[in-house]
Amino acid sequence: MSEPEFDRAFEPAHGEAVPVASDVLRVTAPNAGPLTFHGTNSYVIGRQTLAVVDPGPEDEAHWQALLTAIDDRPVSHIFVTHTHRDHSPLAARLKARTGATVVAEGPHRAARPLHTGEVNPLKESSDMEFSPDISAAHGEIIEGDGWAMEALHTPGHTANHTAFALNGTGHVFSGDHVMAWATSIIAPPDGAMSDFMASLDMLLTRDDNRYLPGHGGPVTEPRQFVRALRTHRRMREQAVLRRVENGDRLISEMVAAIYRDTDPRLHGAAALSVLAHLEDLVGRGAVVTDGPASIAGEYRPA
Repeated sequence: MSEPEFDRAFEPAHGEAVPVASDVLRVTAPNAGPLTFHGTNSYVIGRQTLAVVDPGPEDEAHWQALLTAIDDRPVSHIFVTHTHRDHSPLAARLKARTGATVVAEGPHRAARPLHTGEVNPLKESSDMEFSPDISAAHGEIIEGDGWAMEALHTPGHTANHTAFALNGTGHVFSGDHVMAWATSIIAPPDGAMSDFMASLDMLLTRDDNRYLPGHGGPVTEPRQFVRALRTHRRMREQAVLRRVENGDRLISEMVAAIYRDTDPRLHGAAALSVLAHLEDLVGRGAVVTDGPASIAGEYRPA
């Protein structure tokens, strides 16, 4: 299998709590867009004392839908996969209402320091105020009422991205790391391609049977899908390398060629993805540029 078979068939059922597994409800926020698909998925886990994964954006309709799904039951834990503003902001409001413990890898941070004069294009999309009560280590298990969650560090999309495995079920809340509908955006300096690929490799050491992602429907054959996703990224890397070898020097030239069939609204994100590949290729010595890899840099074969 050389390419993942993306599945865009998804009914968000905005405002409703949709059962997606035993004792797991999905509530999809009404924040649809080119990068969020039909909206951000929040998950409610448990029967009596609950956990919530990715409470979502500051949106009153979503907040009310989430409270309806919780149905006045106590919430002991809030798990946050990463700190983009479509996933984490409601954690503070939910904690204030329920007293729940917030669990994540840590506060938002870039994958590397900014270069001189560099601006983080996703700064406004990042929840810089977020601070968890528990900074969960990779492999750390957090236990609740009839459930246990294992933290799986999956940096790449963001430096603090973490998936959470619901122990005993084979289900993983994969956030934006692996989604059925599209590949994750890797945008330096927020994220890093080398980290993303290493995180895919880590997931392939596991034997999970279903991913419940931050956007769209479930990934039903995780190992097959992750292998295909890894191949897809390697093929994209080779496409970038070929463009450099064929004389493209600017990222804009590479995007125009590689993403010619992609929605133009996504070309900005595509440019950041190409930068992520170039950053990795420069780091491995396959491509050269003057100074650090940047969105405005000129690239040449090594």
